[in-house]
Amino acid sequence: MKLASKKNHTPDGVLYVVSCDLKTMVAASEIAPTMRYALDHWSNVASELALQYEKLNNQALTNIQVFDSKQLTAPLPRATQWLDGSAYVNHVELARKSRGASMPDSFWHEPLMYQGVSDNLLGPCDSIVGHQDWGIDFEAELVVITDDVPAGCSVENAAQHIRLITLCNDISLRNLIAPELQKGFGFVQSKPASAFGPVAVTPDEISDYWHNGQLHLPMLIHLNSRLFGQPDCGTDMVFSFLALIAHAAKTRHLGAGTLIGSGTISNRDSSKGTACLVEKRVLETLATGKPITPWLTSGDKVTLEIKDHQGHSIWGQIDQKVKLLNNGH
Repeated sequence: MKLASKKNHTPDGVLYVVSCDLKTMVAASEIAPTMRYALDHWSNVASELALQYEKLNNQALTNIQVFDSKQLTAPLPRATQWLDGSAYVNHVELARKSRGASMPDSFWHEPLMYQGVSDNLLGPCDSIVGHQDWGIDFEAELVVITDDVPAGCSVENAAQHIRLITLCNDISLRNLIAPELQKGFGFVQSKPASAFGPVAVTPDEISDYWHNGQLHLPMLIHLNSRLFGQPDCGTDMVFSFLALIAHAAKTRHLGAGTLIGSGTISNRDSSKGTACLVEKRVLETLATGKPITPWLTSGDKVTLEIKDHQGHSIWGQIDQKVKLLNNGH
């Protein structure tokens, strides 16, 4: 099934069930008022939500609304925690090259992971806000939303804890990253709130393409309406979502509503393009001696989308424009 959160006067929005074709939606408030409530009571509400999804797809419900991404916030506007991994080590290698950092061999055997903003996540059409000097970049990712994951969860048991899957634009401020990491305490200012797809889907919804914690479909990235990249989500994914969940839960319990990101999708085949500006700039530097592609600026438009083999959009689009701040305010 497909679920979304519609904006209202509250921080968590209202939970909606969305039709498979992303054309209609209906409030699920009688079953679960919010996505947070649904995740906390999944065993009690999932079957009712699935039944409502079936009825919506069969046009057997009243009070149906037209699906509109602009009315939506992130599927889970306030997450328990947001843990972003590094499943695509090719991206890590290129990003480190961009700031003159070496690539430890251990990065191929154990994923990197950082904890990002989780209390005020962006909707699919919210603006990307930043100062021109900050080096604003997008990063196309896939994200899973978990239920309660026990500490020490194994890779073999991780799949049963994935409740939903969605898209993500992990916004990065590249010119702030290197000096921040040099302090040795990780990302804070250089990683503002990320944006998430219009809907979140259950794994069974994408069973033809979802295998062993990996999605085998390309991410379509457009910058200012021109195709920027189409890397495959399953290709060169060194750490599956099952491995990422096990890594995150090695020493701690993960509460229901934990978001775990894949990290920027990245294929070694450069003909697939890239899922962020920094990779393209590194490849340009390696080829010509200097980067050519600029960072994002006022009015730039970024869209992220994944379609099935029949050309149908699964999650809809993350569709964002850049809004620059004046003097960093």
